[in-house]
Amino acid sequence: MKINGQSVSRETQERLEHFVELFKKWNRTTNLVAPSTLTELWSRHVADSAQIFQLSPRPKKWIDLGSGGGFPGVVTAIFLAELGDGWVDLVESNNKKAAFLRIALKETGARGAVHPVRIETAPEVIKNCDVVSARALAELDLLFDYIHPWAQKNPNLKAYFNKGRDYDSEVQKAHGRWEFDLVKHQSAIEADSVVLEISNLVLRR
Repeated sequence: MKINGQSVSRETQERLEHFVELFKKWNRTTNLVAPSTLTELWSRHVADSAQIFQLSPRPKKWIDLGSGGGFPGVVTAIFLAELGDGWVDLVESNNKKAAFLRIALKETGARGAVHPVRIETAPEVIKNCDVVSARALAELDLLFDYIHPWAQKNPNLKAYFNKGRDYDSEVQKAHGRWEFDLVKHQSAIEADSVVLEISNLVLRR
């Protein structure tokens, strides 16, 4: 099996398949994604999530914000399970979604834990990390507010954010308050989308 042109092991494929089946089952009652996108789970949600992990330097400690239905958090944790190393902390304040995420991690043998707290208070619970990810969560400026406590503790922190066609305006707005290094990765899923890789985040004085 290949995702975004990269081979995936049989074990990881089986874990992803089980996760997708769990997702479909829970989505009937928990509104994890719009029903209209269920036919695109693999091509849109799984592949879009996988590309973040594929771009990363395989960090040891990962935080996924607003994990919702597990994209990219659970997918990342499944890939880490194959490596036998690393950990993903999934932050999701909705209790029903958090319950789904716990079951998904347990049943797939993925490496992670779920924290049913608001993103603003997550740094009090999760003290440090190497990478932060978020998908379809908020504008860049607000995302930087969320991750700044971790960036202050770890100058080597990286963040990966999936963004659509309006990402340039978000980048310009963020530059008003923040200094940061930016690498734009063309999305393997949608021609007008990117994955923004952020590093060296500092609040302007």
